[in-house]
Amino acid sequence: MIENCELIIENYSVKKIKNIFLLIFILIIIFWGYKFFSREKRIFSLKENYSRQIFLNDNGLFYSLTTQQKTVGDFLAENKINISEYDQIIPEKNSSLVSGENIFIRRAVKIKIEVDGKTIENYSLAKNVRAVLIENKIEIGRLDKSEPDFNSPLTSNLKIILTRINVEEKIIPEDIPFKIISKDDPKLSWREKKVSQVGVKGILEVKYKITYKNGKEISRVVLEKNRTKEPIDEINVQGTYMELGKAKRGQASFYAKSWGELNASRDIPRGGYAKITNMLNGKSTVVQINDYGPQSPQRIIDLSYAAFSKIASPGQGIANSVKVEQILN
Repeated sequence: MIENCELIIENYSVKKIKNIFLLIFILIIIFWGYKFFSREKRIFSLKENYSRQIFLNDNGLFYSLTTQQKTVGDFLAENKINISEYDQIIPEKNSSLVSGENIFIRRAVKIKIEVDGKTIENYSLAKNVRAVLIENKIEIGRLDKSEPDFNSPLTSNLKIILTRINVEEKIIPEDIPFKIISKDDPKLSWREKKVSQVGVKGILEVKYKITYKNGKEISRVVLEKNRTKEPIDEINVQGTYMELGKAKRGQASFYAKSWGELNASRDIPRGGYAKITNMLNGKSTVVQINDYGPQSPQRIIDLSYAAFSKIASPGQGIANSVKVEQILN
């Protein structure tokens, strides 16, 4: 009985000692763990607040700066660097900063485009004129021209003028005028005139190469011509038959040019017609008598300036040998 009690007491003491050692071990772990995490927290806090070296490329201008800011946005605000809504920044403003970070800023430029009768104003990050036109959904034709040219880089407040050049081949029918042929008919009275054959225009199909600039034609080149219909000549028949009265010979004078169409005779009544022939050159004309004269007895007719010019030169003043015949029909 005594031995069993001693054994129980011995087991209880060993168990108690083990528990005490276990408790001490746990307290040691907790103590060193606390010290370790406190140290790491201090290190992390120091890392957060240390100065970072940042390399900035602002649209081709390079800077090396130091900062304790934690994000790109804070860094930009600290250095009073403004970013418009059209500019591009890499990395984004809410990105975290690390030492040695490279920040790239591309500045958008303001541009004005004149095309198709309208003006487009915008901002662009494009590299050249062609790219900004495509960016603004403007179709570029094969022959279109730009000022400045398509490969020119963008500059601030750049004005771009796009000229539309279009070329087309077009067949256009054109009239071929008909000829007018005059024929005399001695069987018809001199006052009669008739058309014995009506003239008809022909058709010429002309193929053109037409160039347009902004919708307006600037050049037209003939490529080929085809006569698809020949013209038909018009024939006019003029009667020449005259029944003439007794001829009278003498001199002819003329009125001043400003007097108009006056023709005077003492023998042929007003309203009648006379055939006047210059016997020296064979030229003749027909006039209507509408005045009385001439006053000089040596002259048998006074002609208008226009009628006299048909048979003689007005510079000679008087036609010395003319034949005057009254037309009876």
